[in-house]
Amino acid sequence: MMGEFQVRTDLALEAKENYEAEDAQIRGVRVEEEADEEKEIYTTTVMIETENGARAMGKPVGTYITLEAPNMSSPDEGYHREISQELARHLRVLMGKFMEPDGSVLVVGLGNREVTPDALGPDVVNNLNITRHMIHVYGRISEDLRTVGEVSAIVPGVMAQTGMETVEIIRGVVEETHPDVVIVIDALAARSTKRLNRTIQITDTGINPGSGVGNHRNAINREELGVPVIAVGVPTVVDAATIVNDTMEELINEMDSSDHMQSLGGTLGTLDYAEKHQMIRELISPHLNTMFVTPKDIDETVKYLSYTISEGLNIAFSGKAC
Repeated sequence: MMGEFQVRTDLALEAKENYEAEDAQIRGVRVEEEADEEKEIYTTTVMIETENGARAMGKPVGTYITLEAPNMSSPDEGYHREISQELARHLRVLMGKFMEPDGSVLVVGLGNREVTPDALGPDVVNNLNITRHMIHVYGRISEDLRTVGEVSAIVPGVMAQTGMETVEIIRGVVEETHPDVVIVIDALAARSTKRLNRTIQITDTGINPGSGVGNHRNAINREELGVPVIAVGVPTVVDAATIVNDTMEELINEMDSSDHMQSLGGTLGTLDYAEKHQMIRELISPHLNTMFVTPKDIDETVKYLSYTISEGLNIAFSGKAC
């Protein structure tokens, strides 16, 4: 962070990395890492256990599970199936704290269908196996319905489309349908381009829609809805100012570590570390904080990712082995 420049991210993992980069320790925060080299899926669990840790991290107390898969944006169906199974495994653990395997779940697809990087939530809902209406009409008479959860879903849109806060719409549905758990799906923002479309975050703390892009809306969490809220998200955009900041940081580090680079830098090479950082603060335009970047193939990528997440949800609700 430099001057007025704010690093924007929805990922608890990246918030923790910011402290590690400054060699700072946070009380009340535990981190566990797991690597499956064969499947190329890397899991980091950040557990914020105290209010002190929550204040330091800027995140509510709870569990944040991050799945990183370098090839997640590629169209490899076999690889996506493995990611779906891993997602389902973690979802079952979180849901198991609040409900029985055949309990009722409301899935909420957050976002705007008309904006491709923000269409992840609605696209996931399109691919879900919805069962609530069948169970209510026919009961669990068939083999397929005996072990599955009672699943309903809604795509509430955004305030510009409805004139209502998203949490108001969800609260009304919750009061009518009484789900055991609400699962919200949303597109996120990251501070690193390497995590765009390659990372899934799962948390039991709910979500603040739009917070990663500076467009804060009312929180969707247990306090607001009266039922547990699990959030699943994938970063699809990165702050443009972050790209400039990271590039300049790399330049500074290279110049500080290389006598050759210092000689090539001319006047820039004679600046000390503090002077270089002051230069970055002046170069980063405040207008960049309103710009967000997404890959050019985001339409195709969102299609793959939405299918991967929906399959993970379908597996988690099915009662079958992951």
